[in-house]
Amino acid sequence: MITLTTDFGIKGPYVGEMKGAILTINPEAKIVDITHSITRHSIVEGSFVMEQVVKYFPPNTIHVGVIDPGVGTERRAIIIEGTQFLVLPDNGLATLPLKWIQPKAAYAIDLKKMENIIGRKISSTFHGRDVFGPAGALLSLGYEPSRLGDEIDLETIARLDLEPKKEGDSWLLKVIYIDDFGNVILNIENYGKPKYVEILGRKIPYLDTYGKVKPGELLSLPGSHDYLEIAVNQGSAAEFLGLKVGDEVKVKLIYEEG
Repeated sequence: MITLTTDFGIKGPYVGEMKGAILTINPEAKIVDITHSITRHSIVEGSFVMEQVVKYFPPNTIHVGVIDPGVGTERRAIIIEGTQFLVLPDNGLATLPLKWIQPKAAYAIDLKKMENIIGRKISSTFHGRDVFGPAGALLSLGYEPSRLGDEIDLETIARLDLEPKKEGDSWLLKVIYIDDFGNVILNIENYGKPKYVEILGRKIPYLDTYGKVKPGELLSLPGSHDYLEIAVNQGSAAEFLGLKVGDEVKVKLIYEEG
């Protein structure tokens, strides 16, 4: 099974070309479209989405991720092998899904080897079609990743700085995702159960679901992904608070009434 997560959009031929490249190598490949609507070039957003997908797919699934603003540069194209596979650019996209696949080895895809295998020249601007998709297809046929490139040290894989930072009695957090409802997801987990969350000068209640406040009112909650979420019942917290993916914001978690 091969999943696809990209920022290609759905207007052009790009998704179809990548699928065609996969099916040319393995006509029996089972392809699952996760999304092709990642905000263009948003590696943080792509990493979050891939993390959620990895958590719920079976062992040996091959996750192809292409959010690749550095395509054609010296950044590596890599395969990470664990309980599942990640096939993606080495630009930080692997940061969050890595937590879930028990990685045991990583490989830098050799573009010359790929050209010989697929029988055509690799474009300098479309590695989704010419590198990542075909690599995923070859893995689905049982190719050992070592046939596609040399092993590299797992510790050298690029990682985004997504650790929450403590600042006095507050946290400096990053917006890692905003969903289609405008819910704002922040990069902190395992933070207990506060009474209130203070953000951008607003003290808002921490509850377990959206309908616990009136329509149009702010709330915070654990969300369905275990990260801290800020929401507006039947509205957009992102619009309400003027936030976007990548923004840093100071947040205070208040555990007592007052």
